[in-house]
Amino acid sequence: MSENVIVACSQCNTLNRAPSEKVLSGPNCGTCSAPLFSGTPLALDEATFQQHVLKTTIPVVVDFWAPWCGPCKVMAPQFEHATKLLEPKIRTAKVDTEAHPELGNRYDIRSIPTMVIFREGKEIARRSGALRYPEIVSWIEAALR
Repeated sequence: MSENVIVACSQCNTLNRAPSEKVLSGPNCGTCSAPLFSGTPLALDEATFQQHVLKTTIPVVVDFWAPWCGPCKVMAPQFEHATKLLEPKIRTAKVDTEAHPELGNRYDIRSIPTMVIFREGKEIARRSGALRYPEIVSWIEAALR
């Protein structure tokens, strides 16, 4: 018997419930018919953070960053490449701590870039500093074992 997972749509943010094996095959949203996964990290604000991180059951890796941060800019394409390798097993997202400081404060982000892995809305791992995509992927996979 398969386990149901809850995933928010990458376009309309509606929560979708589906069997886990169906999520792995890249399903579309039941509301807007868009793909549930976009192949790129989602830019989150307070409201979309609630939907995509706190209300879903798949793991979500959030990159907390700022536009003025040099290492953040260097890591951005690496994080995007890791997303292409990891979705749909996990969701990736980015939070601009300059535009949304309340989220950075809530999760005690002291340096950027900082990646935080959430599972069912709870933090399970964090890592600060810019990484290349192989390091990102191996860190995520190790944390989710």
